[in-house]
Amino acid sequence: MIKTFTFAILHFSVAFSITYLLTGSIIIGGTVALVEPAINTVVFYFHEKVWKRYEARLKNSAPAAV
Repeated sequence: MIKTFTFAILHFSVAFSITYLLTGSIIIGGTVALVEPAINTVVFYFHEKVWKRYEARLKNSAPAAV
């Protein structure tokens, strides 16, 4: 859990820093640092669902081993 927490801090820091450097705005930097990971979390959830269906389809269509 500590690794996850430290990665989250790193992720927020990178998102904030890049946005701040591009815009010069602390508000926009902070907003992007909070919104981007939230959107990524939702996208990851749906990506996993699609990926599991894809893997199941591959497994069902694979030729039998001899």
